[in-house]
Amino acid sequence: MLAVGIVTEVFGPHGETLPGFDFALCTDRPGPVPTDLGLALTITHGLDRLASADLVIALPWAGFRTPPTPAVLDALSAAHERGALVAAHCVGAFALAAAGLLDGRRATTHWRFAELLARRHTNVTVEPDALYIDEGRIITGAGAAAGFDLCLHLLRREYGAAMANAVARDVVLPSHRDGGQAQYLAAPVPEDCRDERLAEVLAWARENLHEPLPVAELARRALMSKRSFARRFTAATGTTPHAWLRSLRLSSAEELLETTDLPVQEIAHRVGYGSAAVLREQFVRRRGVPPHSYRRSFTNAP
Repeated sequence: MLAVGIVTEVFGPHGETLPGFDFALCTDRPGPVPTDLGLALTITHGLDRLASADLVIALPWAGFRTPPTPAVLDALSAAHERGALVAAHCVGAFALAAAGLLDGRRATTHWRFAELLARRHTNVTVEPDALYIDEGRIITGAGAAAGFDLCLHLLRREYGAAMANAVARDVVLPSHRDGGQAQYLAAPVPEDCRDERLAEVLAWARENLHEPLPVAELARRALMSKRSFARRFTAATGTTPHAWLRSLRLSSAEELLETTDLPVQEIAHRVGYGSAAVLREQFVRRRGVPPHSYRRSFTNAP
């Protein structure tokens, strides 16, 4: 039910300010479907509903150790063959693997079942630590609440940072976490005042992206040594300060490209890059296209 709630929350209605999606839950046996909460969920759509879907997400199910029915596997393969995006949340990856869609690809799933996935499907490169892995038209995500990261990544990828950020704000979530960020954090919540100071420093950094923000300065503001700050930062966020800042700068640049007509040079300055050339280099690495091309994809700007 958590997975159902996540996809419904992200792709369901968000009022008049955000565009809606034609969203549906499907099963090979329409009718009452038991859930892990002991409540039956009535699903009216069969697999024929997948024939016109632009995005298909395989959700986790209790019997994932047994392959889905041939009808489900055929429907997933057919969706992929006609060009739909096919994704999996948590152990939904086992369905994609059984359909052969993960062969020769990298994939992730809930860390607890990553070894089982790798053992059963030796043609799949399983990366147990990733939050999600984007392989083009096949995307897999980790378990539980990481489903939000997967869904927001899909929104960001297909509709841009502005929309993904708006939906994230609506459901009160961080707007973006890199797929390479660790699934499991040793210190996921603040343990003492040093973590509170860390949170304050991160908030300050978000408000001052136009500054260079060297790690030494962040550590000074957190009243820590540079080494202690880096260790504490990684334990709390699952990534390094440099990687976190790079992701934040590029996400902010994406949103400015989508929602403003500011020159790329000005955007580079606002997000902390010394020149448009540096922003372009980082942007191409992340998006595969330069900023001007990205802007044309989401706006009518020249």
